[in-house]
Amino acid sequence: MARKLSHKARRRLSLLILLVGLPAYIVVAITLVGLIDRPSILVELAIYVGLGILWALPFRRIFLGVGKPDPEEDPGEH
Repeated sequence: MARKLSHKARRRLSLLILLVGLPAYIVVAITLVGLIDRPSILVELAIYVGLGILWALPFRRIFLGVGKPDPEEDPGEH
């Protein structure tokens, strides 16, 4: 059975994904697009938009609610 990540764990994991995973994905995307002949600007834009959406789809559950305060935290602790 899958375990639900705590809010703090999701925040840390999302930060790791943004600081390490996203730059690595950008390098891979640029390398892959560089392997093909230079397409028209609209085709190239469509490729980059598609790749930009594609990388985020697996992580949408991790990023959900990360910018909000921890729902399990006491409001008086701040």
